[in-house]
Amino acid sequence: MSEDRIERETLIAAPIERVWPLVAEPGFWATDENPSGTVAEEGQSAVATHSEHGDFPVRVEKVVPPTYVAYRWVSAFPGEELRDDNSTLVEFTLTPEGDMTRLRVVESGFAALPTSEDNRRNVIKDHADGWSQCFDAIRKRSEGLSA
Repeated sequence: MSEDRIERETLIAAPIERVWPLVAEPGFWATDENPSGTVAEEGQSAVATHSEHGDFPVRVEKVVPPTYVAYRWVSAFPGEELRDDNSTLVEFTLTPEGDMTRLRVVESGFAALPTSEDNRRNVIKDHADGWSQCFDAIRKRSEGLSA
């Protein structure tokens, strides 16, 4: 991890066809609700709502089913309108490995956020911890366990 990006990956014991619908739902990582079944379409905007942390506007940047999807989201400024200068880019890459799927996430753009260095460090730390929780939820759902 640098001051501008977080990179994480995990191997999931499920085929790509079971993992893709989870990552193809705009803002799924920021909500505390069950998946809605919405499938990402380039240019689409949505709002992910978390009961504790608020609303997070999300825009779908690019979709290449079933291996890549990129979103821009207002991660450090919940409730604000999404702009390029107040958001980070989240990229999910799925790679089949036999009957399993390697899931990689890269979140970048922290260095350009218009906030203090202390807040930037806090946001990066919170998001780094959050991706671990997100991976656990994706793993449970895609492997057929209750999340």
